[in-house]
Amino acid sequence: MTLVLVIPATAVAVLLTLLGLASTVAGRRIGLLHLVGAGVLEALLVVQAVVAGVAMAGGDAPADTPTFLGYLFGVLLIPVAGVLWARSEHTRWAGTVLAVASAAVGVMVWRLLQLWETAGA
Repeated sequence: MTLVLVIPATAVAVLLTLLGLASTVAGRRIGLLHLVGAGVLEALLVVQAVVAGVAMAGGDAPADTPTFLGYLFGVLLIPVAGVLWARSEHTRWAGTVLAVASAAVGVMVWRLLQLWETAGA
């Protein structure tokens, strides 16, 4: 886990949150821009998971490994679930669904970093 991956993931999550809220205010469903943003966010999270997995295989591991792994796998599922739910939502609230999912990811990546650094890894 490095700050180099956390900052871009947070930035994309914040932008996607704002984009989702903007579409809610405009009364529109999510579009291609939302999906691209969610795809970029998911790609960053997959890279982060691979980097963490390689580091853990190399002997570096957080003190609370089960919690770390729960967050790591959970954060990978949230953007996918958010997009699936938002795409099935036929009202203006689809953007809010995606915004909440993105905001949760933004918080979770910082918690992952905190869990990783607590161990001194």
